[in-house]
Amino acid sequence: MTRVAVIGAGPSGLAQLHAFEQARKKGTDLPEIVCFEQQSDWGGLWNYTWRTGLDEHGAPVHGSMYRYLWSNGPKEVLEFADYTFEEHFGKPIPSFPPREVLYHYITGRAEKDELRRFIQFNTAVRWIAEDSSTGGFEVTVESLTGGHTRVEQFDYVIVATGHYSVPNVPSYEGFATFPGRVMHSHDFRDAHEFAGKDLLVMGSSYSAEDIALQSKKYGARSVTITYRTKAMGFSWPAGIEEVPLLTKMEGNTAHFADGSTRDVAAIVLCTGYRHSFPFIEDALRLRTANELYPPNLYRGVFWLDNPKVMYLGMQDQYYTFSFFDVQAFNARDFVLGRLTLPSSKDMAGDIESWRARQATLAGPSDDIEFQADHLLALSKDVNYPAFDLDLTREQFRRWEHDKEESITGYRDKSFASPCTGMVSPVHHTPWWEEFDDSMATFMGDGSKQADVTAAQAGP
Repeated sequence: MTRVAVIGAGPSGLAQLHAFEQARKKGTDLPEIVCFEQQSDWGGLWNYTWRTGLDEHGAPVHGSMYRYLWSNGPKEVLEFADYTFEEHFGKPIPSFPPREVLYHYITGRAEKDELRRFIQFNTAVRWIAEDSSTGGFEVTVESLTGGHTRVEQFDYVIVATGHYSVPNVPSYEGFATFPGRVMHSHDFRDAHEFAGKDLLVMGSSYSAEDIALQSKKYGARSVTITYRTKAMGFSWPAGIEEVPLLTKMEGNTAHFADGSTRDVAAIVLCTGYRHSFPFIEDALRLRTANELYPPNLYRGVFWLDNPKVMYLGMQDQYYTFSFFDVQAFNARDFVLGRLTLPSSKDMAGDIESWRARQATLAGPSDDIEFQADHLLALSKDVNYPAFDLDLTREQFRRWEHDKEESITGYRDKSFASPCTGMVSPVHHTPWWEEFDDSMATFMGDGSKQADVTAAQAGP
């Protein structure tokens, strides 16, 4: 019997299992599908843990989620076309939910599909290699609870591990003698840690933006953001400012490229992540920077030299859950024999054409159009349910405008579902004034007496 290995049970891996389950519900005989997940539960990065450094098994902690994280983009642009927010929660909800709400939504579809039966939790993949004798793959896995290692044979491998778990950690002069804490955003868990302190945030993208805001919101005395090439340029609230690149630390004093200095008590490195797949043999291993169209992946999914290896969610991301879905439908249809791939030469040419266009992109607006076009191209040959993709393009443009207008107020806006057309309600409390990120409070009316049972009941 044909066997398929899915590596990871985060949003991409769950999307893949969902795609197969949808085919099964329509009468398709499925191959044997086995999903390996090293954590004790599903959800990937959305599976919050207080742990940093090492997990309970002594392995590097996978998760980068932190308390008080709220969606930094409208939920409508990531909505599952076949499982809407309104279906899950039984009513429209505001456009910018906190982490717990999004986790509930992601896993709600998985619960509905009963996907746990495919997943082996607490199981780490240690090695994936081609098996020349069978044309398939040898996958070595370890049970983290039992400590046993075994090798299994598979015909297809789908890598859905994500790429936001191995931090990129630069070094600067004076870090070794800095008397405060230096940490990567991967280990950031609670903004209260910096209450009353002067914080230095290094970076100029979404993590730097949000951690700076979170830290100031929850009581940091000041936040200085240092950037390498270009300031984000928002109208920051009092107590947050941007300066050019850090050049060195002398004790608590940070020196910057413009000659200015600041005394700081802690440093958070929002310096990105590495695509890291040490468990995959060289011939099959993706090596890429964080970009919209990585090299050697046809359609952004199929490994050029052996398309029986597929990668999901490896792009720099504007679209997320819906993008993972259409990728998963492509992978599924290839495995089921519904999707025929062109020759290696033609696949290479297609990759190069997308990457050539990528090289011309001039900023976020271009990036969004590029990824929307990629999503559209992926959806044409599979039966993923239709949704209003053009509306999401417009919503991204509006979101960018809203952020320029108010970096603390853009989460107070509402958007329409591209699946149902329903306009979300405005949240009962402005985000900058809302210090409770619990699902119960979010789903309530602002009285802080929300019905927890009703909120968590789901559909």
